Amino acid sequence: MGLITLAKETLLIALKAGEEILRVYEGGDLKTTCKEDSSPLTAADEAADKVIGEGFKKITPGIPVLSEETKAEPYEVRKSWKRLWIVDPLDGTKEFIKKNGEFTVNIALIEDGSPVLGIVHAPAFGVSYCGIVGEGAFRIDKDGETVIRVADYRGQGLKVVGSRSHATPELGEFVKKIGEADFISMGSSLKFCLVAEGSAHLYPRFGPTMEWDTAAAHAVVKAAGGSVTDLEGRELVYNKEYLLNPFFMVTGSPPFPWQGYLKNS
Repeated sequence: MGLITLAKETLLIALKAGEEILRVYEGGDLKTTCKEDSSPLTAADEAADKVIGEGFKKITPGIPVLSEETKAEPYEVRKSWKRLWIVDPLDGTKEFIKKNGEFTVNIALIEDGSPVLGIVHAPAFGVSYCGIVGEGAFRIDKDGETVIRVADYRGQGLKVVGSRSHATPELGEFVKKIGEADFISMGSSLKFCLVAEGSAHLYPRFGPTMEWDTAAAHAVVKAAGGSVTDLEGRELVYNKEYLLNPFFMVTGSPPFPWQGYLKNS
């Protein structure tokens, strides 16, 4: 199955997972508990994870899945995986609990450590983003499918997007050093998507994230012509032994010269 066909099938799975999430979201009883790391877990996380897992058993039974809501295989097993799905069935659980709509279903296909396909679906907004590296990136909503592309920050006011629920002092200091910039607060992987569609130029992340938080939206940004790198300028890689991401920057094209503002800290 080619990537374009696979993207269409994956989008259908994400849409179905989104329906399950909205059923819980609109039902009133979120059935919130806490995981071992004290992060919130709702009935919607579990329902969406089940839908996605069952969907992949049908369309790609031979490709393993690494999901936030399923215990990861040991690295000794995973390191041989040249191709895998990385899934966050409900990214932005805090936004889900706050009921502000800024939560997403994240599904990425990884090949040799790099994202090649990503679907980010925001069920409360009825918007999906699809990125196929080498083919392009698209926004899908009630009006249809639109090609998206990252924006050039030059000649227009710099727009920086940051976390709504996970802001850090480092982020505040960094934005302060930049000076004149519009700051946008957003939850979940939608921050990446704002860069991918040109609504923002820079997303700095100075807080902890896991691979399933970034993989799908990384593919969307990359397919739209942008970059997702660590603070040394190296592209993020996936299916590592330790699944925690380094701090990172998401940029448009050409990238805003953020390195100089770090060196002055």
